[in-house]
Amino acid sequence: MGEFVKPLLQVKNLKMHFPIRSGVFSRIADHVRAVDGVSFDIFPGETLGLAGESGCGKTTVGRTILRLLDGGEGEVYFEDSPNLLDLSQREMRPYRKDLQIIFQDPFSSLNPRLTVGSTLIEPLKIFGIGNSRKERRDRAVELLEEVGLNGSHLDRYPHEFSGGQRQRIGIARALSVEPKLIICDEAVSALDVSVQAQIINLLMALGEKRGLAFLFVSHDLSVVEHISNRVAIMYLGKLVEVGTKEEIYRSPKHPYTQALLQAAPIPDPSVKRERHLLEGDVPSPINPPSGCPFHPRCPECFEPCSDVVPEWISVSEKHEVACHLHSESLQTIE
Repeated sequence: MGEFVKPLLQVKNLKMHFPIRSGVFSRIADHVRAVDGVSFDIFPGETLGLAGESGCGKTTVGRTILRLLDGGEGEVYFEDSPNLLDLSQREMRPYRKDLQIIFQDPFSSLNPRLTVGSTLIEPLKIFGIGNSRKERRDRAVELLEEVGLNGSHLDRYPHEFSGGQRQRIGIARALSVEPKLIICDEAVSALDVSVQAQIINLLMALGEKRGLAFLFVSHDLSVVEHISNRVAIMYLGKLVEVGTKEEIYRSPKHPYTQALLQAAPIPDPSVKRERHLLEGDVPSPINPPSGCPFHPRCPECFEPCSDVVPEWISVSEKHEVACHLHSESLQTIE
């Protein structure tokens, strides 16, 4: 997909280190390396699933890209923009129309003092969409109906809705300014399983209808498989494997990806598979291991893993992995 199509979003060597302060004068004693050198592209109309264990830095990646967190390092380009990380909040504002987010908690992300109508109309006012109050209200009704709600809900408050309905309102708010890319930050993890399916199908339908691109952040690999075109696996602030959905799920190359897939539940009690439980705890992002970050828990760890940082290796045209186990494949690709 990517050779002749320019990426919509380019992320290069993204880092987000949070300072740890201590002492009377609050001097910086160390840093939490939440995101530590992440690079990927998202193409128009594509859904990239960003998956990994809780605490690996997935959410921080999304929020740093959108500048909801400041202090990030690296490069983030949207279409022909300058580096978004170098812009002030004022300079960032024009790009916020094209870059939106759907948050994990559909209740806390909505202002309880605003009606649904006010929530949807406010971004229209900010970006000058619509010429009159009636036109904006009509647009809000259209948005509600597009996400499967009723226009009569416009004057209700968030507490009057279920969790799934509130998330639909959050989706409508993100759609209101006609974005090109939406970051879904664990957008279905707080919902019941049956409601999750409805929201995922809604997002897929909206993406196809509007030509939207998504960065879909989730720890649930079954959800990621259903919605994504490509998948990036993240561990301890770094990406370890990136590829098409088919290659990642049918032929995972990194031992961490293999362990994640083996741990994912299968909705058929008659199906049994071999499981390899990972030993040890996730290392601290304050003092990550040398070499490959996964080597203290890796069942296939050998000599170079503990000292040498693995390079990215192409195992096929659209499948890359950062793992010493596949270093010989460099000769076969060429």
